[in-house]
Amino acid sequence: MEKLVSFGDTGRFGAAFPVTDLATASIASAGLAAGDFIALHGPRPTVHADSRLCSLWFAKTLHPVNWRVPPTWDAIAGDYKTVDGWIRLHTNAPHHRAAALRVLGVPAEKPAVSAAVLAWLAEHLEKQVVAAGGCAAAMRTQDAWRAHPQGQAVSAEPLIHFRYTDAGARAAVACSTMRPLEGVRVLDLTRVLAGPVATRFLAGLGANVLRLDPPDWSDDSNAPEMTLGKRCARLDLRTGPGKELFAQLLARAHILVHGYRPGALEALGFSQNERAAIRPGLVDVSLDAYGWTGPWKGRRGFDSLVQMSSGIAAAGMHLLGDDRPHPLPVQALDHATGYLMAAAALRGLRGQVQTGRGGVWQVSLARTAALLISSGATPIAEALAAPGPNDLADNTEETHWGPARRLRPPLTMSGTSLHWDRPATALGASPPSWG
Repeated sequence: MEKLVSFGDTGRFGAAFPVTDLATASIASAGLAAGDFIALHGPRPTVHADSRLCSLWFAKTLHPVNWRVPPTWDAIAGDYKTVDGWIRLHTNAPHHRAAALRVLGVPAEKPAVSAAVLAWLAEHLEKQVVAAGGCAAAMRTQDAWRAHPQGQAVSAEPLIHFRYTDAGARAAVACSTMRPLEGVRVLDLTRVLAGPVATRFLAGLGANVLRLDPPDWSDDSNAPEMTLGKRCARLDLRTGPGKELFAQLLARAHILVHGYRPGALEALGFSQNERAAIRPGLVDVSLDAYGWTGPWKGRRGFDSLVQMSSGIAAAGMHLLGDDRPHPLPVQALDHATGYLMAAAALRGLRGQVQTGRGGVWQVSLARTAALLISSGATPIAEALAAPGPNDLADNTEETHWGPARRLRPPLTMSGTSLHWDRPATALGASPPSWG
């Protein structure tokens, strides 16, 4: 039997769960999906995933030259001790921070937040912050999550939900082995972090990725990482003109990738049926945090919160004998889910080219967490060595913020070059058009 993928074991993360295995497998799955797409028009490439580079791509790929990326976390975000355990507050977005502070009744000062949280039961505070429109997660053990209605719902879900939609015209894509997605238009409605990982990978294969952000959204800490290879525009889907322009863009897209909570696009007038009517044969790939069934299916969430909810942070705390939550060393759920989204997009596009049929593909951070947890907790090993000169690409990337070096691609495919035609850019730097 032909060997389609090989692996290089050149370094591993120290973590409570096999993060390096997750990184390598998820990136390889995207590479294999790319290989299947390329095989429509030429020889199927062999795929090689390097475990060290895959692990490093789950952290930071960009190494600025004489400038710094802004901090990832808001000053209030973090883990806080409660009466009966721990809770994590996610406050990077201003409205999420405002919601948490409103519930606690304190100013935006960490000592005041710590003192206020200490008077609450973890799950009670979680419930109140979420009800107020904020983001929080009480730390649960794996046993507690397995017994929780949402944990039970997620465990019964497939890793990737999928269903076909009606056919449109077959995608006329002039696929080349070197740039297999050249001419493919990807409409990106995602932010932190899984969706941008997916579209960054697609851009690396030559796709024309147009990212759309609301006029009031900023993300200076992640943009240098996640806008690589993309054009970034502003569009307000709450306005009539914005909706009209979005429909025009969608009508010409091959792939839509979005991370809106379930029901959010519907509320704006773009349900699944309406999206499929605007663009018959659309490959529709979406993400949510806590799964697509169960009582929390519409809950706001992020990687760090799902790690707290699902027992990952508690397992790390137990293995280390620590007195506080110990999450994974990287946002592994986001990154792995992003590569699963990229694989889904590529498999959907393959079907679109062959038959014209579209499809709806859905993934969640919580289901990816369940996959990782099923591998079993492991002893904490030595941390992965920091990137060195041999891990970096030879060229300098002239980003919007200044020159930088990018990690070498974690994946090599015979006859295909994974590279990005555009440097990282600021949000809103381009007009909302396909160009």
